[in-house]
Amino acid sequence: MNSQPALIESTPEARQTAPRPAADVEGAPGDTLRKIIHVDMDAFFASVEQRDDPSLRGKPVAVGGGSGRGVVAAASYEARVFGVRSAMPSATARRLCPDLIFCHTRFDVYHEISQQIRAIFARFTDLIEPLSLDEAYLDVTRNHFGIASATTIAREIRRLIHEQTQLTASAGVSYNKFLAKLASDQNKPDGLCVIKPGEGASFVAALPVRRFHGIGPRGAEKMARLGVETGADLAGKDAEWLTTHFGSFGDYLFHAARGIDHRPVRAHRERKSIGGERTFHNDLHADDDLRAMLESIIEIVWTRIAEKGAKGRTVTLKLKYNDFQLMTRARSLSLPVSGREQFTQVARDLLAEQLPLPRPIRLMGLTLSALGDGPETPAEVPRAEQLTLL
Repeated sequence: MNSQPALIESTPEARQTAPRPAADVEGAPGDTLRKIIHVDMDAFFASVEQRDDPSLRGKPVAVGGGSGRGVVAAASYEARVFGVRSAMPSATARRLCPDLIFCHTRFDVYHEISQQIRAIFARFTDLIEPLSLDEAYLDVTRNHFGIASATTIAREIRRLIHEQTQLTASAGVSYNKFLAKLASDQNKPDGLCVIKPGEGASFVAALPVRRFHGIGPRGAEKMARLGVETGADLAGKDAEWLTTHFGSFGDYLFHAARGIDHRPVRAHRERKSIGGERTFHNDLHADDDLRAMLESIIEIVWTRIAEKGAKGRTVTLKLKYNDFQLMTRARSLSLPVSGREQFTQVARDLLAEQLPLPRPIRLMGLTLSALGDGPETPAEVPRAEQLTLL
């Protein structure tokens, strides 16, 4: 990885003493390139718990439900060494790390800290696209201070976050969102990575395809069977081949393999639904297995709903049979879902109405939609974010 354009700052002390390489995202002639920063807090929920309870520091910590049907919402870096990851069933996490310490989620605290971080972003730009409580895109092409260097802004944002919250953040700096997000993950934790114009394609070429946003474990397995394991392998396939094997997703893959992404940072992006789905290694059919799986998905989806403080009226259950036939069942309420208990009950009712299933399923998902007070188009089927629970 030494050939990649990376600037690493591994500790707060390093930020004060390390030499400052002259690396930055420079504008092209006519200033046509954007300067994008992706900021991602390091193990956010778990780091907050370790900050607030010194006895947890240096120990493997998971935030989330520690019960048999619970799910890990976040894991400290000490826990990740054992393979513990967010969205993992708690029982699996305990098997991997018997000394794992579980902490209950405290979304009021996480939200308050997130607002502090958002205020730091707002010092520099109004073009902020939050993705969750702990990460966001910033377009600093034109910023409040007229600073030409996006890297300088990223450094200052990270310094202010640490100063005000005693937490660390990693940042990626590049000329589009796709590359900035890849870069923010490159030198975690507490790192900074810069991908300059002209270097995007070569940076992507060296990465395993599983690092691409949107490619989960099963997608990576399918690509490996087709002889595609790196960005360079992917770039060697033409658009027709990618469309043949991956449908409409092929267009995204074609551009991603070349470091191309024209999406702007959307400061007021309207979210239509929040959800998650799980694809299974083995098809499920028994009623008890299906109910248990639903509970784990409820845990993950409600964590996301609570994290964003979202309110919605429509709960949708998604099932994909082993012949790939898709079925969705939804229930809309007159008022927004009042809390986890009501969300859980509606989800359970939707599944109960389908049991026994006529044949096994390979995927189950849940979404909450009709967010806010606006009406929802009845024909709309909300999309769910793929859970990494494989």
